[in-house]
Amino acid sequence: MASDATVVWTDRFLEYSWTPEHPMKPARLRFTMALARGLGLLDGIETLSPDPAGEAELLRIHTPAYIEAVRHIVPPPPGAPTPVAPAHGLGSEDNPVFPRMHEAASVIVGGTLAAAREIATGRTRRAVSIGGGMHHAMADAASGFCIYNDVAVAISWLLDNGFDRIAYVDVDVHHGDGVQRAFYGDPRVLTLSIHQHPATLWPNTGWPEEIGAGAAEGTAVNLAVLPGTRDAQWLRGFHAVVPSALAAFRPQVLISQCGVDTHREDPLADLELSVDGQRAAFLAMRELADRYAEGRWLAVGGGGYGLIRVVPRAWTHLLAAALDRDIDPATPIPADWIEQARAYLPAVEPPRSMSDGVEPAFTRWDGPGGTAETGDERHDRAQRALDTSVLATRRATFGLLGLDPEDPRD
Repeated sequence: MASDATVVWTDRFLEYSWTPEHPMKPARLRFTMALARGLGLLDGIETLSPDPAGEAELLRIHTPAYIEAVRHIVPPPPGAPTPVAPAHGLGSEDNPVFPRMHEAASVIVGGTLAAAREIATGRTRRAVSIGGGMHHAMADAASGFCIYNDVAVAISWLLDNGFDRIAYVDVDVHHGDGVQRAFYGDPRVLTLSIHQHPATLWPNTGWPEEIGAGAAEGTAVNLAVLPGTRDAQWLRGFHAVVPSALAAFRPQVLISQCGVDTHREDPLADLELSVDGQRAAFLAMRELADRYAEGRWLAVGGGGYGLIRVVPRAWTHLLAAALDRDIDPATPIPADWIEQARAYLPAVEPPRSMSDGVEPAFTRWDGPGGTAETGDERHDRAQRALDTSVLATRRATFGLLGLDPEDPRD
């Protein structure tokens, strides 16, 4: 009998560890799992420990020369200067070399592949691997803290194992450029990314006009939102684009990259979502998978650099959503977890509950010119800006998906 959900986890995910100064630290994963366990979320759940991805699996997306470079590169001696243009992006400020880089990155890919296999074989409807989500890695280069593109490898595997309509929804603050590029000409894969506007944030891609190529035109969908976007605007944009695109595409499986660097406290970006808003997005994706993909939902992590106050709470809510064990946002954080967090980062005050105290309400998009004025100047300006972005995205792609860009019912 199929299980409702599978949690993929191994302590080897913690070996994906850059330099001490690097913002992506394995502590964010460790504290997430500790919080989930401390809240009893994983009681009775046997996690699935993955094997590392093999070379044949990595070659689905990455070039032989790149894999060899990752496998054999060694960290530079202390004090060595950072190369201006390192080969394959390895050794840059974003992607410094660390010991056993190939092995650590292969385990991340193995985790997402294990999740995909559980779903493909029917052993589970939902699977989540918070270690995954390395969506910037390119075929021949590391990029944006990402060595191997686990999601792209998993999508490629699914396409060879019974699926021909896969939807990928990326809610990381940064554009999901590596996954989009891997399938830009493949009409079997819908890539949909909601991200901070490319004029204001790296990787400076993900414009509405990026729509896919050839027979795949319309299957790359990009919603770019401005710095300062809050829950109400972000969720309005999500619901104005994602459900309609999924309904038109009719995916057999939904894959979600659930980066949480959209949070207002994240040090690397400029959106202003709350943990409550992020939780609302995860619950919406679960519902969309149930509605359009027969419940098949593969969720991975991604970005997120609020190591104590943000990532553990947000991804614990993600785990809860996958497991159908939703956590009341008012739930207090366990005292022993707070003490562990305080010992790790004494300068950061740990959160006391699973909520930021925000009610993530929003009004639905109702077509061009339908932005209602509330009298709150900041809110109204943000909403008008969001609606402009929504319309640009819908006009670029919805006609190609057989939808009316200006009809809110589509």
